[in-house]
Amino acid sequence: MENKGKGLNSLLGDSDLVVKRKVAAFVGVKEIETDRITAGGSQPRKAFDETALNELADSIRLQGLIQPITVRENTEGKFEIISGERRFRAAKLAGLSRIPAYIREVDDQRSLEMALIENIQRENLNPVEIALSYRRMIEELGFRQEDLGNRIGKSRSNVTNYLRLLNLPTDIQTGLVLGVVTVGQVRPLIPVNDPALQMDIYHKILEDNLSAREVEALVKKGNAFEAEANDLEIHREDIRIEEMTLKGKTRVPVKIKVQDINKGQVTIKFSGSEELEAILEKLK
Repeated sequence: MENKGKGLNSLLGDSDLVVKRKVAAFVGVKEIETDRITAGGSQPRKAFDETALNELADSIRLQGLIQPITVRENTEGKFEIISGERRFRAAKLAGLSRIPAYIREVDDQRSLEMALIENIQRENLNPVEIALSYRRMIEELGFRQEDLGNRIGKSRSNVTNYLRLLNLPTDIQTGLVLGVVTVGQVRPLIPVNDPALQMDIYHKILEDNLSAREVEALVKKGNAFEAEANDLEIHREDIRIEEMTLKGKTRVPVKIKVQDINKGQVTIKFSGSEELEAILEKLK
C-alpha cells in the first residue's frame, strides 16, 4: 500500500526536484513562528497517521526539526505550506514555537504543481490520494498523461490505472484508503459494468482475502460482460481521462460522448469569439 521512499533524502529532505528544475524563485531559509504558518490547500494527503505523527514529534523533541518545510508568503503576512505539512504538525505537537522553512515566491498554479509533485514522489499517500492528485494535475494544471508521467517518473499506464480507481464505487475506494484491500485486488473490477456485481465481488475479496488472479477468475466466471463490451468500457475510461485533460487545457466545459470504439463527438462550450480564439490557441 505504501510508496516507499528512496534513501535517506526521502526520509529527511525535500525532493531536489524544485532545486534541480528551478521551478520557483528561492528566497531563503528563516525561522518562522508556527502560529504564522497555515496548511496549504494543495496538500493531497487528507489523513495523517496519529501514531506515526507522535513518533515524529518525539524525534523532533530530541533532535529538533532537521529538514525545513517549504512555504510561500501570502498577502496577509502568513506563510502557506507548499510541502512538509506532516513535519509542521509534528513540530507543533513537539511544542516548537518556531521552525525553519524554505521560502519561495510562487503563484497559485506553481504552488499547486510543486505541492502535488513533491508529495506524490515522497509521501506515503494511499492509492486514492494518489489518484486524486493525478486528477488535480490534469484538470487544474492541464497536464496530459504522458507529461504527468514524465514529471513524476511514472509510465502513462501507471497514471491511467490510478485514475481508473476513481470510477470504482465509493465503498471500494474507502477500502483502498483504509488499506483493507490493495490496488491489485480491486483493479480487475474496474471494467465491470454493474456496480452491484462490483460490490458483490468486493465483499468476497474481504471475506476470503482473494488474490488479484482469483478476482480476475471470479470476474470472468461471473460473465458480467462480453469481450466487446469490455473493450468499449475500457475505451470509455480512456476517453473520460482525455476529457479531464481537455478541461484542464482549455479551462472551459468539455464533453466527449462515445458511441463505439471508432465513433463519438466532442463538445466544447465557449462565450464569444475571443474565448473561441483563446481555446483554439491552447489546442494547437
